[in-house]
Amino acid sequence: MRYFTAGESHGPELTAIIDGLPAGIPISVEVINHDLKRRQGGYGRGGRMLIETDTVEITSGVRHGKTLGSPITLVVKNDDFKNWETVMGIDPVDDRAKKMRRLSKPRPGHADLVGGIKFEHDDLRNVLERSSARETTMRVAIAAICKQMLRELDVEVASHVLEIGGVRGQVPERMTVVEIQEKAENSVVRCVDPEIEEAMKEKIDQTKKDKNTIGGVVEVVIGGVPIGLGSHTQWDTKLDGKIAQAVVSINAFKGVEFGVGFEAARLYGSEVMDEIIWSKEDGYTRTSNNLGGFEGGMTNGMPIVVRGVMKPIPTLYKPLQSVDIDTKEVYKASVERSDSSAVPAASVVAEAMVTIEVAKAMLDKFESDSFNRMKDEVKRYREYTLNF
Repeated sequence: MRYFTAGESHGPELTAIIDGLPAGIPISVEVINHDLKRRQGGYGRGGRMLIETDTVEITSGVRHGKTLGSPITLVVKNDDFKNWETVMGIDPVDDRAKKMRRLSKPRPGHADLVGGIKFEHDDLRNVLERSSARETTMRVAIAAICKQMLRELDVEVASHVLEIGGVRGQVPERMTVVEIQEKAENSVVRCVDPEIEEAMKEKIDQTKKDKNTIGGVVEVVIGGVPIGLGSHTQWDTKLDGKIAQAVVSINAFKGVEFGVGFEAARLYGSEVMDEIIWSKEDGYTRTSNNLGGFEGGMTNGMPIVVRGVMKPIPTLYKPLQSVDIDTKEVYKASVERSDSSAVPAASVVAEAMVTIEVAKAMLDKFESDSFNRMKDEVKRYREYTLNF
């Protein structure tokens, strides 16, 4: 499976094309729209979310509620484009129109300046529009389709917020994937620890008053994953490596870890390795999940547990020092619409990226032409691993 996204933040629409999904997957547009709404929500979001009501249109690859096996095209219209038609229009314009909303003062921490140098743009808006996190709309839509496939294969996905601006919650032991998702959905900051939710909100409120931004840590958990997705045989076939790249590809994400992650550097091997047990009912499992569901780049049957670190958003209402690319004089950076914290929404995007990589791994391992045959093959493989 492969996919591409296209579109600018204030352009007419966002588009995605997915190729390589089997025929016969049941698809619900309502499920996709539900996940798009989840991406737009969360405490700390800015004014853009009040303008856009993201809904998807499927223009190819699905007929009568099921995938055809041909490429699927997804489209989400930008409602705000009506206010940007001159600025973001496709047709040539005069010099007066070119200067409208032109960006010459790059924001520290954003793609503005580097992208302008790389592509030789004299208007940094040409970079801003594509590097905007609005692009993740289509990644969430793609993942919503992948998630519908995975659920049919008894694979469950959840995401939640562990930390915002230094305020950290705790995940109760033995909480199932379904329970994590339910608790996260009932929290405006997507935190499963109700005692911490109010402190997170207060931190976001104070940050907004200070005209600043904060980051945080999100966690994705995927249960029901078969043993043996990915491979140990080559560096680029290790599934945890693919997931790590996918998570860090999200706008503003700067780090990733699995299981106990960086804490492993401070522990003994006897405290980190997950001891192997076997039972007739469950087959091979582990007494713990410190490695986050991976051994040798392959899934070991335990839930995948991956965390991503999101830096504060670089657009500040109290802007930092920058340099005007026209005059080279010191200026305050440009200000665009921004969130004081987008960590709750970012957990939904992280969930999407891990979901996509797991779906791709399933399609690499099992039948990928017919979904009915794929389901049969997955069922037989689960029986094989149970009785190995």
